[in-house]
Amino acid sequence: MGKHILVIEDEPNIIEAIRFILSRDGWRVDTHSNGEDAVDVVQRTAPDVLILDVMLPNKSGYDILKELRAQEATQALPILMLTARGQTKDREMAERYGASQFMTKPFSNAEVLENLRQLVGAGT
Repeated sequence: MGKHILVIEDEPNIIEAIRFILSRDGWRVDTHSNGEDAVDVVQRTAPDVLILDVMLPNKSGYDILKELRAQEATQALPILMLTARGQTKDREMAERYGASQFMTKPFSNAEVLENLRQLVGAGT
């Protein structure tokens, strides 16, 4: 597949799980764990797709999402929001701010791959 993904997540176990799943599937995986400079990292690395955690140190994933959607270079970037909080209001907020997909933790390996493949148009 050869797609480039950036994972912005602050839980080491989740980072490693996602890295393992995606690397095995042929993705090039970069990771970042701080909300404060996440927008800069997205712009600098120019991923094909972004996995963005909602609860991050120094800035929420929702704030990062709003910033990315406000910038022309990242308006169309496929973004999968990831959260431990799966209430309807969280899902609605993610949709309102422009998330492409929304997934709750815990998740299955197959669910991660299926969502990402849909986002990059590599299958259903």
